Amino acid sequence: MDNRKSFLKGAFCGALAILLTAGVVSCGLYTKGVSASGGKTVTPDAERKLSILNSLIEESYLGEVDKKELREGLYEGYVGGLGDPYSAYYDAEETKSFMEATEGEYSGIGAVMTQSKDSGIITLTHVYEDSPAMKAGLKDEDILYKVEGKEVTGEDLTEVVSRIRGEKGTKVELTVLRGKKNEEVTVTAVRDKIETQTVQTRMLEGDIGYLAVSEFDSVTYNQYVKGLDALEGQGMKALVVDLRGNPGGNLNIVCDILDIMLPKGLIVYTQDKNGEKREMTSDEENKFTLPMTVLVNGNSASASEIYAGAIQDYGLGKIVGTQTYGKGVVQQIFDLQDGTCVKLTIAEYYTPKGRNINGKGITPDVKVEFELDEKNPEADNQLDRAVEELKKEL
Repeated sequence: MDNRKSFLKGAFCGALAILLTAGVVSCGLYTKGVSASGGKTVTPDAERKLSILNSLIEESYLGEVDKKELREGLYEGYVGGLGDPYSAYYDAEETKSFMEATEGEYSGIGAVMTQSKDSGIITLTHVYEDSPAMKAGLKDEDILYKVEGKEVTGEDLTEVVSRIRGEKGTKVELTVLRGKKNEEVTVTAVRDKIETQTVQTRMLEGDIGYLAVSEFDSVTYNQYVKGLDALEGQGMKALVVDLRGNPGGNLNIVCDILDIMLPKGLIVYTQDKNGEKREMTSDEENKFTLPMTVLVNGNSASASEIYAGAIQDYGLGKIVGTQTYGKGVVQQIFDLQDGTCVKLTIAEYYTPKGRNINGKGITPDVKVEFELDEKNPEADNQLDRAVEELKKEL
């Protein structure tokens, strides 16, 4: 089986492992702003073995040797040895990309992509309006096949990111597979500065507001508040919050958002390896009182599950859709003081009622599988059901 056939075989298998937003990585649920320090952990035996490997490479390896790349590979492999899909070492370029991603402003193409943790397939799930990606002709559900002529299936997503990103005004060639026949389409996108539009709103029939959150970045809180205010200003009587395909994001941001939705009480708590608990709470200042539903699916993960879990535990609205991803752990970003960083899993989190959903996910109150209507691609039976549930309360 050739590489392309192997690529196609796994194209529709697996689940979300990591999110690529316009050439920038956003991973699960994380906290930021911590410096790492500590004593020596490499044993004398390990140092001896590294010295032998270095000598063998210098004496016998046929190709060119880049000492910097060897060192970076050493650090990456060291963290990779944990066997944790959510922990990773980022070199200087990757760190810059990651930090820009979490801030929600970057130079890229304006497309949200997901990668299967099983097959390594990368799929475009949302192309931003008027973005470089849209202008180049990319579409939702395109499968990313090549970047600058090189296949990307199964590659580390951060490495793919470094090739898609670049300075404003520069070009990147992307090849995608499209439609049921997997038509191969090659386009050239011109990179530009983009603020991630993580929140989209519109008013549905019957004065029901619709608010979709694609990820929880630093820009999301203000966009969420602005969107909610706009819907309330239009006379909203009920609300659908759509978290389908939302892979998570910043722990503090989702807690800030839930603080304006929940009554006074516990939002979520985390517990580390030493059993130490950290509680995030909401105050009495704000509370959402209109009927609401929350849409989720198998790609709703991490911070999305914190949101859905809190709404469900407080009984503020029904969760509609399919079982969520089940990522109940938190990562922390450690600054290595040289422009690089490491992201490590440091705690588990629990919903207000003490549920740990890691490996299990949030079970919807109303289970609805998405059904594609080929005659009407815009049809959304899950959204329709969420609206039906709200109308029962109006």
